[in-house]
Amino acid sequence: MKQLILTLAILLNTCLLASSKAKIPIGERQVLNKVYDLPNTEEFKLDNGNYLDLATVHQEFNIAYILPLYITQEPKLVAYDEKTERYFDIPESELKAFLAAEKLSEDKLNRLPFYTRYGAKLIVIVFVAFLIWGNLPSKKLK
Repeated sequence: MKQLILTLAILLNTCLLASSKAKIPIGERQVLNKVYDLPNTEEFKLDNGNYLDLATVHQEFNIAYILPLYITQEPKLVAYDEKTERYFDIPESELKAFLAAEKLSEDKLNRLPFYTRYGAKLIVIVFVAFLIWGNLPSKKLK
């Protein structure tokens, strides 16, 4: 048991040291994902000439932008200008009216991918399981 605690402490210390030296980003970030391409009509045209699309925005705590450990703010649907990477909140009544007119489901559009929701947690669990398994004593063959 002491070996396992020592191994985990060394691993944590090494990760923190490596992230401080290599500048691996660790922390919260805001993520925008385009989920529906709106028609390029005058109704969805902005003053700068770009067109709006639907996207989800959420905040997650991650490591190096590729390992999302947990979601700190659940996703919500927003209007998104892909060229300028800006998003705009949509009033709830307008969003519901638009989704009803387009026959879209808010639940299907507002869903996070499996990897974003659970992927990194599974990787961490498997990694810790391998550390524990590696520290278990084994029988020696005669």
